[in-house]
Amino acid sequence: MNFNLTEEQAMFRDSVAAFADRHLRDDALARAHSDDYPWEVAEKMAEAGLIGITSTAEDGGVGGTLMDAVLAIQEIAMVCPRSADVIQAGNFGAIRVLSQYGTDEQKERLLKPLLQGKALIAVAMTEPGAGSAVTELKATATPDGEGWRISGEKIFTTHGLHATVFLVYVRFGPGVDGIGSVLVERGAEGFSFGKPSRFLSGEDWNTLYFDDVYVGPENVVLGPGGFKKQISGFNVERLGNSSRALALGRHAFELAREHALNRHQFGQPLVNFQGLQWKFAEMKIKAEAAQLLLYRAAAGADTGFPSPQDTAIAKIACNRAGFDMANEAMQIMGGTGYSEESLVEYCFRRTRGWMIAGGTIEILLNRVAEGVFDRRLPIREKAA
Repeated sequence: MNFNLTEEQAMFRDSVAAFADRHLRDDALARAHSDDYPWEVAEKMAEAGLIGITSTAEDGGVGGTLMDAVLAIQEIAMVCPRSADVIQAGNFGAIRVLSQYGTDEQKERLLKPLLQGKALIAVAMTEPGAGSAVTELKATATPDGEGWRISGEKIFTTHGLHATVFLVYVRFGPGVDGIGSVLVERGAEGFSFGKPSRFLSGEDWNTLYFDDVYVGPENVVLGPGGFKKQISGFNVERLGNSSRALALGRHAFELAREHALNRHQFGQPLVNFQGLQWKFAEMKIKAEAAQLLLYRAAAGADTGFPSPQDTAIAKIACNRAGFDMANEAMQIMGGTGYSEESLVEYCFRRTRGWMIAGGTIEILLNRVAEGVFDRRLPIREKAA
């Protein structure tokens, strides 16, 4: 059993770190507080082969592994936390589903510009009455000739203000087997947006309205019965979430470490105080444990998608470790960490949100418990 990266993985990690240091370090704070999507970063990353890492070379990607994508997102986040969002959108989640299940025509028309960093895809899944209970979604796909009419609304869509195309979860029919997904492009007739709202993280979202939006057969990704495949793809998005959470926690940790080494109080550096030493030791242990669980989940994706059980465990561990490190780093740095002049407060806000997004801690604990007992543990109220 070997817990070290291979020589190739280490070289790739180092090359990504060098790219981040060269192109992203200088404006990291400004990007964190910008409302715009960093399109210029996306194009640079595409040129460097950091978008479409797990997409096949035939589709215009790099043909790498999920572990490669995890290494990339963590190295980018360690230098520029905001730019890690570009790696997430360009390698995890919706783009992975399109790459895995899209038709050749869909890949040529929609995946190609995504891999060039010139377009952005978002997953439209959550609804006002279907969050954690995603199988209760109500957005419908009604047959119309060779295509479908999409009606419903979606909320909490990451990158909703900037995405050029949306992977929309819809109901073709009753039950879980009736759920699939379609692609809806920005500007489609009947597709509109509500007023933007802001998360604590600083990200904006707006309600997406689908009013009898026509979707031709060429924009259906997964028809009825495709839900399980979609969720398999969503597990990849969860690993992107996990990777960023842990990396932002580490980013805050390093800022606090430098602060403790250089800041003096009572005539000596903060690092001399045992109370702070123990904080750093606890953070280090949590980070190392979470990192190994993340690597296990990523390395175990031999067939294209990671194990739901390994993913749940990794996300819980990384979410908790990332937030705890950011939280403790803020406490250690005091007013400096609480100020927007430092990226610690940004890391704090973002890591807190990832404990909700992509599957709440509580829902994933349910998933882990099902593995413990080797059975489904229903939480829905039985019909009378």
